[in-house]
Amino acid sequence: MSIRIKVVLVIIPILVLSLLMAGLSSYFFATSGITRIAREFLGFKAEELEKYMLTQWQVLVESGLSDRPEMRSATQEGMASFAATLIRSTTELILAVDGEGALAFSTSPVELAPEDWGKIREVFEAGRAEGFFTLRLGDTERVGRGFFFEPFSWYVVLTEARTTFYQDVEKITTQTIYIVAGSILFASLLVFFFVGYLLRPLSRVVSTMQGIIASTDLSQRVPVEYHDEIGELSHTFNLMVEGLDRAYTSIKNYAMDAVVARRNEMKIRNIFQKYVPQDIIDQFFEHPESMLVGDNRVLAVLFSDIRSFTTISEGMPPDELVEALNRYFALMVDIITARNGIVDKYIGDAIMAFFGAPVKRPDDGYNAVLAAIEMTEKVKEFNQRQVEEGKPEFRIGVGINYGLVTVGNIGCEKKMDYTVIGDMVNLASRLEGLTKYYHQEIVISESLFRKVEGKLPVRLLDTVAVKGKHRGVRIYTVKRELSPRQGEIWKLHNEGMELYYTRRFDEAAVLFQRILELDPQDYPAQMLSKRCRLYVVEPPPPDWDGVEKMLVK
Repeated sequence: MSIRIKVVLVIIPILVLSLLMAGLSSYFFATSGITRIAREFLGFKAEELEKYMLTQWQVLVESGLSDRPEMRSATQEGMASFAATLIRSTTELILAVDGEGALAFSTSPVELAPEDWGKIREVFEAGRAEGFFTLRLGDTERVGRGFFFEPFSWYVVLTEARTTFYQDVEKITTQTIYIVAGSILFASLLVFFFVGYLLRPLSRVVSTMQGIIASTDLSQRVPVEYHDEIGELSHTFNLMVEGLDRAYTSIKNYAMDAVVARRNEMKIRNIFQKYVPQDIIDQFFEHPESMLVGDNRVLAVLFSDIRSFTTISEGMPPDELVEALNRYFALMVDIITARNGIVDKYIGDAIMAFFGAPVKRPDDGYNAVLAAIEMTEKVKEFNQRQVEEGKPEFRIGVGINYGLVTVGNIGCEKKMDYTVIGDMVNLASRLEGLTKYYHQEIVISESLFRKVEGKLPVRLLDTVAVKGKHRGVRIYTVKRELSPRQGEIWKLHNEGMELYYTRRFDEAAVLFQRILELDPQDYPAQMLSKRCRLYVVEPPPPDWDGVEKMLVK
């Protein structure tokens, strides 16, 4: 939106508000004055008529004739005649209505409908009759005054058509609206063109600036038209362009050097990004000195492996095997990097990755588990193409651990890898091996269980001491979501494990048997049901802690 329009949008509402307030003020003052005159005019007539009617009734009473119908009728006719003498216009109307709604007299012919009587009675019952009220009788909007004449129980109403008093006010109001509208239109045009005239130098500044941007020609200048703030702006703009012109020459020299350096950096990146993760390259260029030292860090380590890969490779030609393996690796690496993981290395058909270095994030463990789930899901899509092409399907197992490792560039002067080492890395590799033993796609450690508990469904598999270790760790499997039947199985399994670790083997066996009734192929339930039945017959020693020692990797 241009400045001209903005200025108009600011000024015009102020002008409209001012004219509107003036017009409304005039309207209300005029209406108030006319209302006061109408009230006094009708009030005077109402007082005169009421005074006359009371006088006539008093004469009738003092003469002792108030009980004679013919005298009462004559008095009523006299009252109606006097009311007619008060009429000064053809639109004025005085009428009286008795308590039954019947018309007692009227100064002009009028048909009083039941709803008209209802309106009159409503005015009197509301106590507005002796004030100034508005009333619609038939098709005419009227203003009036009234009073209740008790001797005859008459509701006497003196009215005049509303247009008689307010017609001129309404004409003035209409004329005022036209005048205000015309004034606003004229003022809008005047302000629009005047602001455009004032802002013309600004438009030239913008035009010159756009020309400089389009052509990079810093020799262009803005003419200084006014000796005011806008003229000062033009002069300052010219000084700025002169400074930029001088700086541009220096910048070109520096830019040439920067381009050469950037090209060299891009060559290095293009060469090494095939072998080194992008995060490592970025950290090297930002902090080269940090790449020369190791660091102890808590992170997640992931191992994945294709099951029975030797059998698969024997049944496929080498070129097809390499093509399928490369396509599989591409899918897996995309998932790992999307979850902020680093692919450490390929070990034959296995992948080693870690989450939490060189950049540490609070959800590294959770991201590692999600990556494992997505890898198993993506393999199913991968296998659809394998089946369509008549090639063997891939089955994978993923093991993940979370703990303290040493991370850094490890190797020799001629060959170094940015990698992680430590006991936690070895345990992650062992967990991947346990996926085959427990017939599960994913196995995670207890440290990762604490990271995903409450976020993802988790199933406790066992407590194991991997080969080469004496201390046992609890291991779990995890999924993104469960079907109702799977949810019931996992719930029963976790309850059964609690009974199992408290040596209540017979009760645990019952729960594992219920799982097998739901899914006879559930391997963890088969294994633990068999183990519980064995322990019922031959209980473990008193110092039994539930740890199963693994004799194979």
